Amino acid sequence: MRIVVIDDDPLIVMALETILGAGGEAVICGSGHSGEEAEKLYERERPDVLLMDIRMEGMDGLEALERILKRFPGARILLLTTFLDDEYIIRAIRAGARGYLLKQDYGSILPALRAVMSGQTVFGSGIMARIPELFQREGRRERKAEGLSERENELVSLVAEGLSNREIADVMCLGEGTVRNYLSSVLDKLHLRDRTQLAVWYYRDMQR
Repeated sequence: MRIVVIDDDPLIVMALETILGAGGEAVICGSGHSGEEAEKLYERERPDVLLMDIRMEGMDGLEALERILKRFPGARILLLTTFLDDEYIIRAIRAGARGYLLKQDYGSILPALRAVMSGQTVFGSGIMARIPELFQREGRRERKAEGLSERENELVSLVAEGLSNREIADVMCLGEGTVRNYLSSVLDKLHLRDRTQLAVWYYRDMQR
């Protein structure tokens, strides 16, 4: 897979190039240190994944993410930061980031890139657990997805709130097997892979 790496710290860029290039699975086709460079490199290289820092001088990673996805909606962009910042997480989800990683966990970067390449969305469990509270805090609106039944819409909202299948079964007065069937049907209808993608989809697309 072809990767562009963007970080304002040259030492981190070098470290990432070393880590990702070690096994021969990833090829670094470009690197830079700002959001402006990220936009130019993405347009020129069209990488499989853009791995990008958030806090940078000038155009930051979130602005670059929004600008790139406006021009290239299919871009796979994985954000890499030191900061578990609520505003960053909300903006990243709403803009369409494929994932949000912390720099402290270098071991998760390559598996995350593989996951993004396979179509998954990568947000750590600690981040996913905070998402419902973040969006509720800013007063999210209740909306329903077209093409889903009332029960399916209810299930989607409960998944987005972080409930397990057993907890959803209790709330909806259903068996766990029925909940699994509902969930499988919803994922098929929305062309999503798993409950993590479903939760991200809910807060990104349903709350606009």
